[in-house]
Amino acid sequence: MNQKELAARWRISHRTLERWRWACEGPVYMKIGGRVVYRLEDILAFERAMLLGKTRDQVAYLDLVD
Repeated sequence: MNQKELAARWRISHRTLERWRWACEGPVYMKIGGRVVYRLEDILAFERAMLLGKTRDQVAYLDLVD
């Protein structure tokens, strides 16, 4: 997934993703041929990590049903 697709998924600016990369924040990404790409598994892992108010057991359950 490229940064514009991810930005659309999360309804944020693609510039926010650029800033996060510069600040070493946000999901893991790869550079392939000068292009930034995100793997779906890394996006899902980042989304799971951002769950607020979830107990470890609830997050573990989400990992099992994923």
